[in-house]
Amino acid sequence: MKIFKRLLAYAKPYGRYWPSYLVLSILSVIFGIVNYALLGPLLTVLFEADTITTIPAKPEFSFTVEYFKNFFSYQLAGTIGRSGVVQGLIFVAVTIVIACFFSNVCRYLSQRILVSMKTTVMKRIRTDLFAKIATLPIGYFNNKRKGDILSSISNDVNEVQNTVASSFHVLFREPLLVIGFLAMLIYMSPRLTLVSLVALPFSAIVITRITRYLRKGSKETQALMGNLLSQYEEAISGSRIIKAFNAQKYVEKKFDETNETHRKLRRAIFNRQELASPTSEFLGISVAAIVLLYGGWLNLHGNLGLTWPEFIVYIGFYWKVLEPAKAISNAYANVQRGLVSGQRIFDILDVESDIKEIDHPVEIESFEHSIKYDNVDFSYSSEPVLKGINLEIPKGKMVAIVGPSGAGKSTMADLLPRFWDVTGGSIQVDGTDIRNYKLSDLISLMGIVTQEAILFNDTVYNNITFGMEDVSESEVRMAAKIANADEFISQMGDGYQTNIGDRGAKLSGGQRQRIAIARAVLKNPPILILDEATSALDTESERLVQDALTKLMQNRTSLVIAHRLSTIRYADEIVVIKEGRIVERGTHETLIAKHGLYSHLCELQDFS
Repeated sequence: MKIFKRLLAYAKPYGRYWPSYLVLSILSVIFGIVNYALLGPLLTVLFEADTITTIPAKPEFSFTVEYFKNFFSYQLAGTIGRSGVVQGLIFVAVTIVIACFFSNVCRYLSQRILVSMKTTVMKRIRTDLFAKIATLPIGYFNNKRKGDILSSISNDVNEVQNTVASSFHVLFREPLLVIGFLAMLIYMSPRLTLVSLVALPFSAIVITRITRYLRKGSKETQALMGNLLSQYEEAISGSRIIKAFNAQKYVEKKFDETNETHRKLRRAIFNRQELASPTSEFLGISVAAIVLLYGGWLNLHGNLGLTWPEFIVYIGFYWKVLEPAKAISNAYANVQRGLVSGQRIFDILDVESDIKEIDHPVEIESFEHSIKYDNVDFSYSSEPVLKGINLEIPKGKMVAIVGPSGAGKSTMADLLPRFWDVTGGSIQVDGTDIRNYKLSDLISLMGIVTQEAILFNDTVYNNITFGMEDVSESEVRMAAKIANADEFISQMGDGYQTNIGDRGAKLSGGQRQRIAIARAVLKNPPILILDEATSALDTESERLVQDALTKLMQNRTSLVIAHRLSTIRYADEIVVIKEGRIVERGTHETLIAKHGLYSHLCELQDFS
């Protein structure tokens, strides 16, 4: 129920929906009751017209069922007395049609209100999900399968829409119908209604036991769906490797096993769900048969107090109670599945970021002095990655970090923009711990170029201006020229408006990297982080990219993670890191002269 309330809270302010919805729903119920109540007079005119012999006195107005019943009898008797039975039949039929028309018009208008509410709820959920995912810390995605996240965004949101949101009208309108028709049953025959009510708790217990399983099974199926989506994503992104290793049968077998498990579990859930409807109908008909037998027996002995037409109307009302009751039981079964999806959605929305701002963060607009790693420790879990790192990068200087794979180089770079927070010590910018700065201000000082150029399925222009507003075309072109990208961009079909495909798939590695560099140039940050930006490129592309990087680093403070050591020989300082500790530091020449780890790495690359 807590999850349902949270989902419903997305419809706030409720005043936009509930007042008009309730009014229209109540009117729809009233007209529906009138529609069925008129079956009694219709049957009387058809089969017992001879009983309508006198015109009763016009009743005094009062807002009661009795008044409206007597007023209709007065009008019907008057019509038959003046114009005959056929006119009386026409009068009753026209009244039924009018009541049915207004009942359905009110129902349609109330449904329009609920459709508006449902679409608003789903839009807000998707908006919150996207906003949350865009702000989640990097560590969250390292610990979660992409398929589980995609499953929540797509399947879980759709499941909520198709079950919980689509059941709003059942959960809010159908109880009104039950109350309305049940009130008429009690009004017509309290004794007979009491007999039928005795059996209702038994029906409710049976339906509850059936639907209890649905929620548990839905959790397992949604987890399996996340697994399936992960395998789909891996098959798409890893298609080249799958083909290269001739592993199609392996991945297909693995997928088939998961898919078959999902099918069996889903089948069991659907079978249990489909059982709810016929079970509730069978129980309802069984109770109705008892009511029919008992009521018929009472009426034959003159103890029911209803005429035969009234008794038939009573049975009609009872059937109308069963219909919304059945709809409620079906909706309850559906909602159980939807609530599981809702919980998975809120599991994402409720994630608390490890990267938090203090209550009153310090604003920073420019970088003036230095970056300092002060006795920094860091670990992703229990195993330390960085240990006692001390490093100062003065403004305008280029510092390169080198070392074996897994030494902690990229981690050092990720700590500076607070993709992670240090677990010991501090990182300071201009003498202030970066944890005290406003996060958006801190990141605005930095430009980042990584080994894998992160591009989006959009135009070249929009990829270069990504995240920036009010940028002129001349500024974009100038940034591309500095990045050695303008020439190849201009040769593309639509120039800067050319779509580059998913992750820039239509471009070569060097072209992707130069567009990423152009993006960093356009941002014009005072601090630049280069994380092995040329390590995945061929010689010709590396030359062009390195030339672009050299232009980019001019008059900027640069932290460079280097794999190809030839790219950092002119760094102001080279820091060698091994197993999370700084083991050497100095210029290229001094480190070569030491014949230590750096010199050894250079020899491995046949570099001097």
